[in-house]
Amino acid sequence: MLDVRRMQVLRAVVSSGSVTAAAGRLGYTPSAVSQQVAALEKEAGAALLERVGRGVRPTAAGLLLTEHAAAISRQVAEAETALADLKEGRTGRLSVRYFATVGAPLVAPALARLRRDHPGVQVELKLSDPVDPLPEVAQGQADVALVVRPHGRSVDGIRLEHLLDDPYRAVLPKGHRLATRRVVDLADLADEPWVGSERPGPCLDAVTDACAAAGFSPAFVVDSEDYATAQGFVAAGLGIGMIPLTGLRAPHPGVVVRKVRRPEPVRAVHAAVRETAPAAPALRGLLDALKDAAVQ
Repeated sequence: MLDVRRMQVLRAVVSSGSVTAAAGRLGYTPSAVSQQVAALEKEAGAALLERVGRGVRPTAAGLLLTEHAAAISRQVAEAETALADLKEGRTGRLSVRYFATVGAPLVAPALARLRRDHPGVQVELKLSDPVDPLPEVAQGQADVALVVRPHGRSVDGIRLEHLLDDPYRAVLPKGHRLATRRVVDLADLADEPWVGSERPGPCLDAVTDACAAAGFSPAFVVDSEDYATAQGFVAAGLGIGMIPLTGLRAPHPGVVVRKVRRPEPVRAVHAAVRETAPAAPALRGLLDALKDAAVQ
């Protein structure tokens, strides 16, 4: 196999026209340069230089290897530049998973800022509902996932960075007996029929755990997997709902929305990344942008 470093020594000899001049350029002794060329000739199985007066010129084989040495040098320089761009966040790729209700308030402004600050970074954005995206993060298939998880709950191999607490609101039909109140005690909803709007998982747990703390278990009479449909069922008088604030950006005209207390159900939204993920500028920039969007 040809030694790449010796090829660069040959290139220096050919471009300078003599072993002595190449030695001065490289900081070697002429003897060391000659030894490097001789070793390369042995590897190539062909003469690479021929004497011309006091200097040397390449043979056909020497010229061929010199041209390839120049190409290798350019490729190494390009690789170094590309690596520096990646390390500085000027290029790269991020894979992001999110759920629907954080798309507009968190993901959209965060990605707009990332595009401004790191225009060369490509983003693969995918809606994760209803699949849990944490396995993708753990396996390196996704760089960031927005998830709902209880405070202080650890996940092996995953670092959770808190973004916001998303409180639930009681959604009542207009004309409901509690609609005139500004704040509703959760226990006052114990005997109501409930319209479900959450799949089993951390979001539903936030609601049922709060109800348990208030001394009851909600009686779900209608199931729905999206907040818009749930509001429609509530407006039709089929029951009351419990929907997080980020899911109430467009309230149904047939419902009223009230704060809840004693206790207030809250779901905690986090950005999940691998614990071993490199501290890349683009990734850190996205996490900072998500946190800033969360406090807007």
